[in-house]
Amino acid sequence: MEVITDKSLIITFAIPVFFLLIIIEYFYGLYVGKNTYRLNDTVTSIAIGMISRFPTMLNLGVQSVIFLYLSSYLNLGLLSVKNPFTWIAAFLLYDLSYYWMHRMHHEIKILWATHSVHHHGEDFNLSTALRQTSTGWLWKWIFYVPMMVIGVPVEVFITVAGINLVYQFWVHTKHIGHLGILEKILITPMNHGIHHAKNKEYIDANYGGVFIIWDRMFGTYIAERPDIKPVYGTATPLSSWNPIWANFQIYSIMFKDSIKTKSWKNKVKVWFSKTYWRPEDCIEEKNPNDFYKKYNPEISFDIKLFSFIQMLFTTVVSGAVLTFTSLHSYSEIAIFGISLITLASLTGYLLQGNRKGYQLILISSVIGILGIYSTNLLSMELLSTKLLVAQLSTNMLIVIGIYFFQSLSNKKTIEAK
Repeated sequence: MEVITDKSLIITFAIPVFFLLIIIEYFYGLYVGKNTYRLNDTVTSIAIGMISRFPTMLNLGVQSVIFLYLSSYLNLGLLSVKNPFTWIAAFLLYDLSYYWMHRMHHEIKILWATHSVHHHGEDFNLSTALRQTSTGWLWKWIFYVPMMVIGVPVEVFITVAGINLVYQFWVHTKHIGHLGILEKILITPMNHGIHHAKNKEYIDANYGGVFIIWDRMFGTYIAERPDIKPVYGTATPLSSWNPIWANFQIYSIMFKDSIKTKSWKNKVKVWFSKTYWRPEDCIEEKNPNDFYKKYNPEISFDIKLFSFIQMLFTTVVSGAVLTFTSLHSYSEIAIFGISLITLASLTGYLLQGNRKGYQLILISSVIGILGIYSTNLLSMELLSTKLLVAQLSTNMLIVIGIYFFQSLSNKKTIEAK
């Protein structure tokens, strides 16, 4: 039996709806003159979201083994799948467990390292909800062990976990205001927006997944103040569109601090301290004006167009792998994951204004095409493979076309002189 924290058909079926709602939100924002999207941020959010599904598909970590052992040998059997109360109790217990998991991930630095990727986004929109960690499998499962021990059936656990995660999608929007009495019971766009804010008045609050009642019970609820506008992002900005760096930025900071600090005590403490703490000999001065600045490098139209096309392919190719996971071998899923990470990272490099990214994308696309046709690592019968070939072929044609028109433009400029 396979037990995975967030592997649920509910999530798989919800993904197309997520993208439909993102499109609707974008055009609605344009219609009302309140657009909350930037191409670079959205491309990165979608790439990070798609990459985050591969660790689950590859069953990384020990959570499945531990959950299987617990449900088989340490299960108190207090709850029956046939009892309607079991589903209600499991839903509430899961959200309570999520609250403490979420809160601890904001209070302990080594846990924050896995969760911070969700908070890097400096825009607050539905695509921000897709910014999910790819390293959460390291620690998240620990907080759900009590549920398995008391006897929450596996199928119930997986279902309520999926519902809980899907619910959290809609609360990442600026287009829904105060919802009256619901603000006292549920997580809503308004109170969850506060959770994403990095203002000192708002930071570390509103941790619930579905219910805000836990925050009210345990003293972590903060309401939005009319005189303080939320500023989104992290205290230490990511300042990158690279999905790999997004997942490992905090690990890198902790590692560097543990080497740099002279105190042996601090070399250990830096990994388990409060998220805001750093050794005194590692703190750099910050320009207070940078607090309100969004990372937004200037790029040319061709990079914007190319990145938009990559976003579409990323969604379609990854969606095909996720939808038809059972048709793929373990190694094939891994190869698609590596391909996605490579192309998303190179696209992020382009979005940072580095035109050399075109060369790297061209080289990687040629190697990818040759690899697919010269080896049997990917079955050509798979829809995912055909879509990946289409993506790599399109990349080659676009990059070659860009270089061709660029050379013509340079030639005309020289002749004009």
